[in-house]
Amino acid sequence: MRFVRLTLNPRKRKTFLLFLVIAVLWLTACSSSTSTLPMAPLDQMPSEVQKAPVSVQDAYRFAVANPEVLSQVPCYCGCGAVGHTSNYDCYVKDVQSSGSIEFDSHALGCSICVDITRDVMRLTQEGKALEDIQTYINRTYSQYGPPTPLKP
Repeated sequence: MRFVRLTLNPRKRKTFLLFLVIAVLWLTACSSSTSTLPMAPLDQMPSEVQKAPVSVQDAYRFAVANPEVLSQVPCYCGCGAVGHTSNYDCYVKDVQSSGSIEFDSHALGCSICVDITRDVMRLTQEGKALEDIQTYINRTYSQYGPPTPLKP
């Protein structure tokens, strides 16, 4: 077996190394997607959600697939005044006994709700415990207003 040795001049070598570093960073960034989180299928979301930015779509998909997490995380956008008791309520109004979901459109227009959910997604993906996630959310978002009153 013969090997061919590739010889690059110093300028081309630097360019090649820079390209290699950028490629590795890009591949690393792509590997930390939401694909490892439980997510509801996008085609089961309302058309308004399907037309929303990807960050909003992902937040709705995560909420539907992870009610046990988001129902234990408060929201700080002021939606407690409309009866919400958690960040989950910003996405889901009701789940029928048949399993059909009545969606809440609130998070379609509320960046605080979506930001909270995206932080929960990131922290969940990092393997953080629910208590640590709650602490982070409370510390980060309490500046925006009172939390929703979580159900016991």
